[in-house]
Amino acid sequence: MKSTTRYTALAAAALAATLLVACGERDNATVGQKIDNGVQNSQSAGAEIRADAREAGQDMKAAGNEAADKLSAAGDKMAAGAADVAITAKVNAALAGDNQLSALRINVDTNNGLVELKGTAPDAAARDRATMLASAVDGVLKVENRLTIEAKG
Repeated sequence: MKSTTRYTALAAAALAATLLVACGERDNATVGQKIDNGVQNSQSAGAEIRADAREAGQDMKAAGNEAADKLSAAGDKMAAGAADVAITAKVNAALAGDNQLSALRINVDTNNGLVELKGTAPDAAARDRATMLASAVDGVLKVENRLTIEAKG
């Protein structure tokens, strides 16, 4: 049922109820006055319904905005996580492409573009090269090199 039809039906019901009550009263009001009172009561009821509908609409709009914000934040987290996974894969590929670093077990972790390298390197030059290779990957903001130099002996 359309809202205008609903309002009209409600107004008619309120008018009819008012007329029935007015007919039972023992006062000196004329039929015209009774009808006027019924119309006024119906208009008041309609105004209240409109106000309630307006408030409900505002509540729904606020709830929709809140839901959209939560979805957007979740999407941002997912995108950041996917970017970190891609960076980790690219850094691993760069390290694997280096002849001295490829045989080593270097753990690469990425969080919001910050790359952390853990493990061992054969010497200081290889350790520095790992930092350089990781830094060259697109999307890397900073590299924390926690590689240790292998003890020889």
